[in-house]
Amino acid sequence: MAVFKPKFITFDCYGTLINFDMAGAASAIFADRVIADQMLAFTTDFARYRMDEVLGEWKPYSAVVCQAMARTCKKWGVEYKDSDGAGIMEACATWGPHPDVPAGLAAVAKEFPLVLLSNTMNDLITHHVPRLGAPIHRVFTAEQAQSYKPRMRGFEYMLDELGCGPEDILHVSSSLRYDLMTCHDMGIKNKVWVNRGHDPANPAYGYTEIKDIGGLPGVVGL
Repeated sequence: MAVFKPKFITFDCYGTLINFDMAGAASAIFADRVIADQMLAFTTDFARYRMDEVLGEWKPYSAVVCQAMARTCKKWGVEYKDSDGAGIMEACATWGPHPDVPAGLAAVAKEFPLVLLSNTMNDLITHHVPRLGAPIHRVFTAEQAQSYKPRMRGFEYMLDELGCGPEDILHVSSSLRYDLMTCHDMGIKNKVWVNRGHDPANPAYGYTEIKDIGGLPGVVGL
C-alpha cells in the first residue's frame, strides 16, 4: 500500500512533544499536604479536573490549572493557596522535550511542514517551540481558537487557517481523549498515537501506534 504523504503533519504539543510533568509539579508543591502513598491518586484527580475544566467556554490556561487544583484540594480536604496554581504555571515554562523529539521532528521536517495545535496560551508556548529542535511551520493555540481540545473548534480553526481539509493532515498525539477521539469524530483518518502511557490503547479509533517520535519518519515513508 502507498504511504500517505500529508500536506501537513500536525501535533499535540504538551505530553506528546514537551515532557508535560503536571504530576511532578503538583507532587513537589503538595508534598507537605498529601502523604506520599496517596500522591498518585491526588495528581490523577488533578488531571481529571483539568479535562473537565477545558470542556466549557474558553478561559486562560492559568484559570484552568488553578480551578482544577482548587477542586482537587476540595475533594481531598487539602488546603489550596493561590500560590499553588501560580507555582505550577511557573514550572510549565521550564519544561523541555522528550529525548526522542528533536531528532524525530528534524527528520520529518525535511519533507513536511510541521504544525502545532496546543491547549495553551500564546505567551506560554513561546518558551517551548524553540526547544523542539526542528522548524515549526505554524503554531495554533487554544487562546487563538478560543477553545480547548477535546472540543472540535480548535481543529476546525487550524484546518481553516491552513486552508486544508481533514483528509490532508496526519495528526500526531499521545492522547486519545484530548486529540485522537476528536480526530476520529471529525473524519481525520490519518492519525498517529505516540504511546507514552497517558491513555489505554483503543485501536477502534484507527491510528498507527509508535512508541516515540523516532518512529514517525517510518510512518511517512522516510
